[in-house]
Amino acid sequence: MLLARLVVLATLTSTLLAPPFTVVAQPAGSVPRIGVVAPAGVHDPDIEAFRRGLRELGYVEGQNILMEYRAAEGIRERLPDLFDEMLRLKVDVIVTGTSIAALAAKKATSTIPIVVAAGGDPVQAGVVASLAHPGANVTGLTLFSQETFAEKWVELLKATVPKLSRIVVLVASSMGPGAEVELTALRRAGSALGVQVHSLEWHSPSELEGLFGVMLAEHADALVVTDDPLAFTHRAKIIDLANRHHLPAMYGLKEFAEGGGLMAYSASLTDLWRRAATYVDKILKGAKPADLPIEQPTNFEFVINLKAAKALGLTIPPAVLARADKVIQ
Repeated sequence: MLLARLVVLATLTSTLLAPPFTVVAQPAGSVPRIGVVAPAGVHDPDIEAFRRGLRELGYVEGQNILMEYRAAEGIRERLPDLFDEMLRLKVDVIVTGTSIAALAAKKATSTIPIVVAAGGDPVQAGVVASLAHPGANVTGLTLFSQETFAEKWVELLKATVPKLSRIVVLVASSMGPGAEVELTALRRAGSALGVQVHSLEWHSPSELEGLFGVMLAEHADALVVTDDPLAFTHRAKIIDLANRHHLPAMYGLKEFAEGGGLMAYSASLTDLWRRAATYVDKILKGAKPADLPIEQPTNFEFVINLKAAKALGLTIPPAVLARADKVIQ
């Protein structure tokens, strides 16, 4: 009897001294697992925007949702292996960020839901049947919109660079078929304003120095760098080369201007990635990707870096400055 009382007393004492538990862990099998394959890097602001979107919806990593992050670092050839890895991890939803990545994910699986955070025109790329009715297992958001980026890029460069007559477009090989669509739009926009548009393709950062030499030899007046993962991954080098060669540049993502580039005009990628979290939430609650319409961008950004303009010897016209959403001094 005395021994029994001692056991009970010890049990009560250990219970009272134990730290309080505010969260009861869910069984591992019941916690949804999300696989994020970033076309660029996993520490990009866009990925953090997606995580913020999940938090806003009540998800806490490690508690009621599990996350797996992988990055292609702008190299499209890595994508198939990364998606195969997500299949082995048995993720419940795959999230990725470009049309090329979406096609690779779709090739890897026809059953796991795929959310594309910021692809190109998904219909033209063959990712979905239509924006309103995606069909199959892919849905999400697109950079494609009624807002024609090509026209804005050429128009803003023309208004900023005196006597602009020749633009060179730096095209990453990782862009695939979407590159030709963008180039066609740029050439059309250039023709309307009396500006020639030429392109140079690149595959790795080791080629960039030589390509800038080609641009100068071809008497380029300005540069356009589109919104592809390879360029984003190596944006610091591209910005440095453009500035060192005194070549005014328009970039397809705001991070380039924020990192020292002259100007950028694009849809807000961080906004699109944040909104991608709502698709994950709907799918986890039972919605089918085939029934979730593809959404287009609603938030656009024009960023000007005045420090870069000064280094290039450019004076940004007041009319152009007035259109900027953000001016970096």
